[in-house]
Amino acid sequence: MALELYLDLYSQPCRSVYIFAKRNNIKFDFKKISLYGGEQYAEEFGKINMIRKAPAMRDGDFCLAESTKSLFNYSIRSGKHEFPVICGSLALSIALPQFPQKPSLSIAIMTYLSEKFQTPDHWYPANIHKRARVNEYLSWQHTAIRMQGSKVFWLRLLIPKMLGEEVPKEKMAAALEDLDGSLKLIEEKFLEERPFVAGDEISLADLVAIVEVMQPVGSGLNVFEGRPKLSAWRDRVRAAIGPELFDETHQIILNAQEMVNTMDGSTLQAFKPKILRLFL
Repeated sequence: MALELYLDLYSQPCRSVYIFAKRNNIKFDFKKISLYGGEQYAEEFGKINMIRKAPAMRDGDFCLAESTKSLFNYSIRSGKHEFPVICGSLALSIALPQFPQKPSLSIAIMTYLSEKFQTPDHWYPANIHKRARVNEYLSWQHTAIRMQGSKVFWLRLLIPKMLGEEVPKEKMAAALEDLDGSLKLIEEKFLEERPFVAGDEISLADLVAIVEVMQPVGSGLNVFEGRPKLSAWRDRVRAAIGPELFDETHQIILNAQEMVNTMDGSTLQAFKPKILRLFL
């Protein structure tokens, strides 16, 4: 049986797994799922991942679930009816009125693929110091840039769709300030003067970082404006991945504004108080 990867490219962790497998010429069956459509709750998907999250992998009889968790994917259910809500990260599903769980980090799928297919060392270096740099970033990002980039995506696109008006300026300003702080940390702490997080070559840290940094870009926010260091890093990552693969993978999130414009915001109204309490 061929390696199967269950992915929705609206999701940052799904995009990172897709890029990693493609860039390393790992042959796989791309099992495209729609988290927006609630396909993670299908019986067949439950056999692959009983916790109903993506990405997921099946390699023969061996199944492995998700490369990272995220805070801002909701598939809102009421009684027998499910209202899937698409958003920036599309990796964690909850049933309101629960509040989001604190995400934990796992790059299980990518490290599994790296070890099984003996991908080049630079992705997850054997050198103890370089690997520590990768792990340092991965341990930080899931409660920082992941959370903040996804929140900005919600505030700029999904919540206005639900409200029929823009979110309060002070809420948006605070979210943008938090995002700005994390982007500065990527530049000043995790990159410093290095071309990539771990040194002279791209690693899993850069791959996980770029999909998160691109997420608010999908809401129409140019996070690279006025940040030449971040822009130069983005260009190096794009070149290392391959421009065609980079652009192909991110096309779906860069078209998110158009997608949201066609959504029926009325499906969110029953849950408006809960959503506003979580995000505003």
